[in-house]
Amino acid sequence: MSETNQHIILKTENLSIGYKTKKEETTIATNINLTLKKGELIGLVGGNGIGKSTLLRTLTQVQPKLSGALYLNEKPLEDYANMDLAKAMSLVLTEAIASKNLSVFELVALGRQPYTNWVGNLSEEDISKVNHAITQTNIENLKHKKCFELSDGQLQKVMIARALAQDTDLIILDEPTTHLDMYHKAYILKLLQKLVKETGKTILFSSHEIDLAIQLCDTMIVMTKTEVISNTPCTLIEQGTFNTLFPEDLIAFDANTGSFRVKK
Repeated sequence: MSETNQHIILKTENLSIGYKTKKEETTIATNINLTLKKGELIGLVGGNGIGKSTLLRTLTQVQPKLSGALYLNEKPLEDYANMDLAKAMSLVLTEAIASKNLSVFELVALGRQPYTNWVGNLSEEDISKVNHAITQTNIENLKHKKCFELSDGQLQKVMIARALAQDTDLIILDEPTTHLDMYHKAYILKLLQKLVKETGKTILFSSHEIDLAIQLCDTMIVMTKTEVISNTPCTLIEQGTFNTLFPEDLIAFDANTGSFRVKK
């Protein structure tokens, strides 16, 4: 592995995540120690309600951590000003976009906001970055369409293009394959794999498509009720980690095929 690939983009040390109110603190997971390296595709998986979205919101400072440390490019996450953080990390959420009356080009161009002047005018470099992101995600034919005209799969590619136009070291996506059929689920995750190889960026995504993630990811983060584990898919299979994700009486993991099956 090259020195470039060894560069650590994001690191957590004894991180605890959850919710805090004036009256009480609810802990979702503790002792989370993760290392996300440059140029890796990383899948975050776990059962429903296990805390995947909470972890992603904490990693992106949308939600405060309970305790522990978070570093982005070796700098404490809390030391980043909002604009500087937006130049280092981009986020693709599952929430509906504010205005579907925007054209595809206009929506992708929103990724350049951290770099534009206070008026928001796009420079030649900004326009070049936007067009390059559109090309990378194969949506040139959609460039002038309005977002309300797009299918869910097309809109997801546009959102990925916006994150690419933002030109950050780290892209984080919360369940990018939600509401997509099997073909488009595979297409989006294959697109993320391709983008990692072409750009050298680090892409972290959460997903329920565990079988696909095992096939495509360099590293996987597995959340269970008792711990958060990170390693290569092969190592996690060897350790039996995927066997602990679901109740044994209904679903079993087949280590030979790297997939789940329903017990008869």
